[in-house]
Amino acid sequence: MKKRIGVLLSGRGSNFEALADSVAAGRIPNAEIALVLSNREAAAGIERAKARGLAARVIPSKGLEREAYDRLAVAALNEAKVDLVCLAGYMRLLSPYFVAAFPQKILNIHPSLLPSFPGLEAQKQALDYGVKFAGCTVHFVDENLDAGPIILQSAVPVEDGDTEEILFARILEEEHRIYSEAVKLVLEGKYKIAGRRVVRS
Repeated sequence: MKKRIGVLLSGRGSNFEALADSVAAGRIPNAEIALVLSNREAAAGIERAKARGLAARVIPSKGLEREAYDRLAVAALNEAKVDLVCLAGYMRLLSPYFVAAFPQKILNIHPSLLPSFPGLEAQKQALDYGVKFAGCTVHFVDENLDAGPIILQSAVPVEDGDTEEILFARILEEEHRIYSEAVKLVLEGKYKIAGRRVVRS
């Protein structure tokens, strides 16, 4: 029985496409993407999902309170019988209701080495701070912003001539790699959570 993945996105969906490629190539074995869901009608990721023949749905979030929207999203994910929720450039903070609906079954990819530089414009934050290494983090999602237990991280060097765009591209390459690794690890259940630590088993 294949594990069913639900992907939430708000934009172009490059991390979604990396996950879809990994599923198709067997790098995430015994899995399928059951639903791609967006809160924005203009999200390019939805068109990319449809082009792949995947179930894709838009539930517009404009004008809705966070939990009211999340109840609609959770209902759609439950209807698709998803086992794991992957946030892929999803620009909304999840409500406690959403997190409770999928305990330790929601993953996010963030373009910094958390806990450094949470939230928006992580690459700009890293450059402004003058760090020598940046990177990306896959973590479990809780009610707080970019704060759940860390599953995988990858570091990249920050070069003297880097702009936000250059650093963004260097980090994105690693995002695509480690997100698939983390999804495989979680779906296979080869880990345990001890306090804040995610330990491979």
